[in-house]
Amino acid sequence: MNRLFWNVLKISPAILAASWLAANSALAGEANEQITTVAQLTQQNDSMGQVTSVSQFSDVQPTDWAFQALQSLVERYGCIAGYPNGTYRGNRALTRYEFAAGLNACLDRVNELIATATADLVTKEDLATLQRLQEEFSAELATLRGRVDALEARTSELEANQFSTTTKLVGEAIFNVSQAFGNNQAVTNPNTPTRDLTSNTTFDYRVRLNLLSSFTGTDQLQVRLQAGNNTPIGNGGNNNVITGTNQTRLSFTDSTFDELKVDKINYAFNLGDYARVKVDANTAELWENVNVFNPDFRSSGTGAISRYGRFSPIYRVGSGGAGVTVILNPKGAISLTGAYLASKASNPDAGFGLFNGDYAAFGQLEFKPSKAFNIGVAYAHTYDGARNGGTNNVNFIGGTGSTFAGAPFTNTVATTGNHYGIQASFRPSDKLTLGAWAGYSNAVAESGPNRGRDAEIIYWAGTLALKDFGREGNVLGLVFGQQPTVTDTPVANRRDGDTAYHLEGLYKIKVSNNIQVTPGLLVIFNPENNDRNDTIYVGTLRTTFAF
Repeated sequence: MNRLFWNVLKISPAILAASWLAANSALAGEANEQITTVAQLTQQNDSMGQVTSVSQFSDVQPTDWAFQALQSLVERYGCIAGYPNGTYRGNRALTRYEFAAGLNACLDRVNELIATATADLVTKEDLATLQRLQEEFSAELATLRGRVDALEARTSELEANQFSTTTKLVGEAIFNVSQAFGNNQAVTNPNTPTRDLTSNTTFDYRVRLNLLSSFTGTDQLQVRLQAGNNTPIGNGGNNNVITGTNQTRLSFTDSTFDELKVDKINYAFNLGDYARVKVDANTAELWENVNVFNPDFRSSGTGAISRYGRFSPIYRVGSGGAGVTVILNPKGAISLTGAYLASKASNPDAGFGLFNGDYAAFGQLEFKPSKAFNIGVAYAHTYDGARNGGTNNVNFIGGTGSTFAGAPFTNTVATTGNHYGIQASFRPSDKLTLGAWAGYSNAVAESGPNRGRDAEIIYWAGTLALKDFGREGNVLGLVFGQQPTVTDTPVANRRDGDTAYHLEGLYKIKVSNNIQVTPGLLVIFNPENNDRNDTIYVGTLRTTFAF
């Protein structure tokens, strides 16, 4: 039936055109030969021949205003005849008989086309079958109609009460139970007396609510609210005071003090097809803006259990303030990233701001020949200054590694850094992902007695993720490496003497699409790069709710 409907629609314009163009049809005699009877019309019509091309009319030119309409009636529908002398005479007057004859010719052609198009389309038997089926399934059709009506009503209600037409709410809640084990707290100096490691089991949480708004379909405004009970004094996830080292810090730790706050605002948009720009108003974090080559462990809520195990420390430099990140050719096999971050820009003290004081200038070149293999090289130039008298200010390597790596010349000395890193990810199969990174940082003292002298820091790690281990959706993960370690410094008592090793094992259990439970164990050998320190263990059980 549909084909019949569309054929009629296609033919109908011809009927209308014929009705009008018949006014100029050559179905009558000469201009002075008025036809007044059907017999005369028939006799006159018999003397005319059907034409198959508009070019057969000697008096019709392509420049005539009705040329295209006449051409369609002649060549597509074949219902226009010409005079024996090969003329059309389109400018002469029309009688009612002539109109009837012309319209009848086109209608005959229309009926012929309809009959041809629908000859095998439907029969009376088919119609009877359709009627019988409709009667037999009348109950089901009524039920289906009722469901459609209910869906329409529900859709209307959701549209009327939806949160926003432009904004989505995305949330994450983390509940974590952890405890550190070991005989002694880690100390940096081999000559420092050790103290017993006294630790209790702690329960920590962190909640994030993301409001993600889009105004063009390719842009995104992010407003994030956060609350949690981690504090910088060493309780729970921030366990560096309990264990004596940042090397044991967990992945999701933030200084929130049980307060709900707006901790992140940024806006990302495209510049054409070859550039992505992201502007951070506060809490700028490189690792959320760029590829860190560790897809299975990068997330603080569903990735590695340790801070170091998530990605290379080069992505932590300069974080915490405002800045802009630009990625050129983000979807191509080769892409280039540039970023500028000022960690004190959103909360400046005297002498600090967006363009003076602490900052990081970052660049990364990525090579992505396939989804299975990605590799990138990164560079960052940083300045970390002293403020408020220099107390606990310098954070040279982003809160990972040894105490000396975080402040190579003591935490009161302003420090300039040049950071170099190489990162790669290799996925030989859908079930296995291998990752690795290595980095070198050169720190230069900008104040104090060692001004102008430099220190050197190295780090490296390898990761393994085995997907669908035990059950579909589960992931078994391993991380092994060396956190940032000072290998050379002009300050005699701030060089890391031994090598501390980081070993981490975790098992991500997918309970549902919204719940993940992750037991894990973090082991630090020779904490604080001091072999006099006993091995420290941190056990965790993290549950993450996504909504």
